[in-house]
Amino acid sequence: MLLKNNVENIKKLVKNDNVLTALEERYCYAQDSLNTKEKPHLPDIAIFVESAAEVQKILIFANKHKIPVVCRGAGTNMVGACTCPQGGIVLNFSKMNKILDFNAENMTMRVEPGVVLDDIKKLAETENLFYPPDPSNYKVSTIGGSIAQSSGGAMSFKYGTTKDYILSLTVILADGTLLKLGAGTIKDAVGYHLNQLIMGSEGTLAVVVEAELKLIPKPEAKRTIVGYFDNFDSAIEGVNNIVKERVFPATIDFMDNNSLRTVEQFSHCGLQTDKEALLIIDIDGFETSLDTQQDRIEKSLQKAGAASTGVVGEEIWTARRASFAATAQLAPDVVSDDIIVPRTSLAQMINGCKNICNKYGLQVCIVGHVGDGNIHPQIALNLENDDEFKNYIKAKSEMYEMALALGGTISSEHGVGISKISYIENTLDEQALEYMKQIKKLFDPNNILNPGKIFKI
Repeated sequence: MLLKNNVENIKKLVKNDNVLTALEERYCYAQDSLNTKEKPHLPDIAIFVESAAEVQKILIFANKHKIPVVCRGAGTNMVGACTCPQGGIVLNFSKMNKILDFNAENMTMRVEPGVVLDDIKKLAETENLFYPPDPSNYKVSTIGGSIAQSSGGAMSFKYGTTKDYILSLTVILADGTLLKLGAGTIKDAVGYHLNQLIMGSEGTLAVVVEAELKLIPKPEAKRTIVGYFDNFDSAIEGVNNIVKERVFPATIDFMDNNSLRTVEQFSHCGLQTDKEALLIIDIDGFETSLDTQQDRIEKSLQKAGAASTGVVGEEIWTARRASFAATAQLAPDVVSDDIIVPRTSLAQMINGCKNICNKYGLQVCIVGHVGDGNIHPQIALNLENDDEFKNYIKAKSEMYEMALALGGTISSEHGVGISKISYIENTLDEQALEYMKQIKKLFDPNNILNPGKIFKI
């Protein structure tokens, strides 16, 4: 235990009841939502921080004694980004959950990192404003985690991802230095945009203690349209037809046949399980525009050979978001991946994933954000079965190789964490990777901030 001689000193920095040291308590912070065969490493201590000043004190202490520090929100990420491979201190931000300011006129909101995304959305909507980023776990995940992983979601096609809604960040460096990054204005052309550098850095460069968010006017109305197809090529053609019709849907998601059958068995929601692909398309805007948008979309889908189209309710999104839970019923474990390719290569990538998994005898359900070219192969297996695990590793490697060959990359919204660290050298430009490592050393010379994530130092 790294901190056996320092626990009492750390307790002096924060309230005693915010410090967890019991084995059972620390075990709760050994894992996140990544399913893995690896035995979890326990942190030496978990601390509920309540202020930026407390974070500063802990980082100064940890940096002096070269103790790892791992930040944690809701722990919903799927790449092991907030696990503790080297032990150390976990900073739990669930008590830093205040909305500090909501300015409807400026369309901004200042928040602490532990604020849940759903609470941000609901408060914005009270003034007819809108915070679009919507990772599938938005009802429990936190803004700090979204910033750390640069989260996306279904609405990325039209509205962008978390990085497009951050006006400024207040962060604390490894040595305790507090920095304000970004002007907090819609436009900012002064100096390097270091706040953009922090986003997606998975807590390896600095600790976010406050964020200022950009909001936009909430669309007046929304409608959901579905289209079922007998093959993926036709489904992709339907998406391309929509774009040609100058309609810009808020979301274009999809489910493959395995997902349709698995979710239907799980929740009995009326999905057409004899079709190969389902497109789920949200349109929004003024109420008077929705009929025109719907007409153009349905004609675009039918032109591509859709077996059926129609308007559905919010329950279709409940089904889509249930895909991971449903897949978990097929085997003791399920691992969700995150791959993106240009949309022109998407059908090839989907079919390739299916063929690879079939080759290795793995069950896979594929969902994703077809408008972005982003897919989530959800592989059901028994991680304790050595043969299945070895086949999974082979399949994963081949899927990544295919994504790179098709002009894509190995992660679009989940991040790297520990689960993709061994693949990063084949993904990034060698010189660019070296510059990233130099940036890490500049920000965190003692390598205490989330060590062992993204790449090895």
